[in-house]
Amino acid sequence: MRDAGKSLVYLGLGSNLGDRAHNLLAALRMLDGMEGLAVREVSSVYETEPWGVEDQPRFLNLVAAVESERGPRAVLEACREVEEALGRVRKRRWGPRVIDVDVLLYEDQVWEDDDLVIPHPLMLERDFVMVPLLELAPRALPPGMAKAIERWRPVQPGHTVKVFRFSEEEWHG
Repeated sequence: MRDAGKSLVYLGLGSNLGDRAHNLLAALRMLDGMEGLAVREVSSVYETEPWGVEDQPRFLNLVAAVESERGPRAVLEACREVEEALGRVRKRRWGPRVIDVDVLLYEDQVWEDDDLVIPHPLMLERDFVMVPLLELAPRALPPGMAKAIERWRPVQPGHTVKVFRFSEEEWHG
């Protein structure tokens, strides 16, 4: 049950450099420790093929349900703080990264400005987003996407493989 005045946000996390599992766990812990944010649930971790730029290492990805007292822009700023703290360097679009934290959904809001679009505009094309999102919250969709989700099928079947799941004590402890 969500507290009054708080919004439910879904974040996509991915890593393909260094200790990928550690990077994801560190990001979850940082997000959970930030004022106005609380990680409530985390999907399984999936190993996935790179998307967009294929000549790079495989990713580990997950989706986190986060309770937020922050608005969409402030959630994006928190995601960027985590990326910066963990050493993300933006050299190449869709290139390798220590950590990537994307805002996927923010309640049933639709938001669009220069660097933030909610729902995430490419989520239906990305198995590494949809598979863990649908595992975690098959009904957590904004108006207008329900029909697309009902018809959604993996773009690259077999390229998104469940490998493990963090316990709540690991990311919330």
